[in-house]
Amino acid sequence: MQKDRTVLIAGGGPVGLFCALLLGRAGVPVTLFESGPRFLDDPRAATTHPATLEVLGAAGLVDDMEKTGLVAPTFQFWDRPSGKLVAEFDHKILAGETPYPTVIQCEQFKTSRIMLDRLATMPNVEILMEHAIVSLDQDSSRVTARVKTPAGEKAFTGAYLIGADGGRSTVRKQSEIPFEGFTWPERFLVLTTPFDFEKELGYCYRSYFADPDEWCNCFKVAADGPPGLWRTVFPADASAVEADLLGDEVVQARLQRFFPQAKPYDIVHRNLYTTHQRVAATFRKGRVLLAGDSAHVNNSIGGMGLNGGLQDAANLSEKLASVLMDNAPEALLDLYSLQRRTVSIEFVQEQSIANKKRLEAKEPAERERNFDALRKTAADPEKARDFLRRSAMLTMQRRADSITLDDLAA
Repeated sequence: MQKDRTVLIAGGGPVGLFCALLLGRAGVPVTLFESGPRFLDDPRAATTHPATLEVLGAAGLVDDMEKTGLVAPTFQFWDRPSGKLVAEFDHKILAGETPYPTVIQCEQFKTSRIMLDRLATMPNVEILMEHAIVSLDQDSSRVTARVKTPAGEKAFTGAYLIGADGGRSTVRKQSEIPFEGFTWPERFLVLTTPFDFEKELGYCYRSYFADPDEWCNCFKVAADGPPGLWRTVFPADASAVEADLLGDEVVQARLQRFFPQAKPYDIVHRNLYTTHQRVAATFRKGRVLLAGDSAHVNNSIGGMGLNGGLQDAANLSEKLASVLMDNAPEALLDLYSLQRRTVSIEFVQEQSIANKKRLEAKEPAERERNFDALRKTAADPEKARDFLRRSAMLTMQRRADSITLDDLAA
C-alpha cells in the first residue's frame, strides 16, 4: 500500500498558501482549510524585505508583487518633536549580497491573490473554505483533524498537519504547545488615508518617527492606485474604550496633532489591535508543525512578522517535501524547528523590541544617544551595510542556514 503523503494545512493566509504552493509544486498532495467564507482583503502587513523576496523570487512571485505593489528602496528615521530627519538608509548598498536590494510594499492580500492564481492550476492542492479545525489527534503514522464544515463536522487525515492559523492558533493550542512571551501594555492604532505625505511633507515610503509621548510609523501602499494610500501607526491606551479611540473626533485629533493640515483627513480605514511578543516552545510536535503567527508574533515596527512567516513556509516546505517525496530523515523537521525558532528569538523578537524602544525612548539623553548612533551608522558605509543586513533580515536568514543537523545533538 502506498503511504499517505497528504499534508493538511490550517489557515488560508499568505503563510498557509505559500506552504501549499511550494508543497504542491513538489508533487505533495495538499488539503488547506480556511475558516472564513472568503479570503481576507483588509489591509494588513505590506513590507516585504530582501530576505523574503529571495524565497518568493525563487518561487517566481516577485515580478507580480512588484507590479501590484510599490518599490521602496529607502527608509527614514525622524525626530517628531523637532520635525528633523535623523537618518536615511538605502538598500542599494546591499547590491551584490542579494538579488533584491530593496523592499517591496505589497499588501498581504495581494500576495495571497498571486499565490492563489498559481494554486488554481494545481490539481493536487485542494482549498476548502468555511472549514475550521476544531480538534486533532496523531499517532506514529498519521494526523487526524476534526473539521467544522458547512455540512457538519468531518474528519480528515494526512501525513502531517501545518498550523498556519494565526496567533490564536487552534492547532498550537490543541497540540498543547506553550506560547511563551508577553503582551505589550499599549495597543496599536492604524489609520489609513490618501493624504500624500511624500508630496506634502517629504517622507519616503517607509518612515519612523521617534517621540517621547507618541511615536508613529508612516508608510505607503499601492492599494488600488495610483496614487495609493498611506498608513500611520500610533500607540493607544490599552484601557481606553475602543469605540472612543476609533471615533472621528479622536482620530482626527490624533493625525492633526502629529501631521497638522488645514482640513480634516480623509480616513479610509481604521483599526486597533493588541500586540504580543511570543514564540512557541517548539515549532514541531510529532506530525504537527507550526509556521507564521501560529509559531511567533511580534510588534509590527520594522515589518518582520509576515516576513518571518513566509521564510518559515519556504524552509518548512522544502524539508517536508524531502521527507515525503525523497525519503529524507524526519530529523529535517526537527532542524526546521531549531532553525526557525532560533532566529525568531535571536532576530525577530530582539530586533522588533529594539525598534519599538528606539522610537518610544523618553529621556532626552537616551533619545540623543539613539539619534547619534543612527546618524553615525548611516554615515559609515560598512556600519550602514551591517544595519541593513539585519533590518532586511538577511543576517537572520544566513544564521538559520548555518544551523545544521549536527546542532540538533548539541
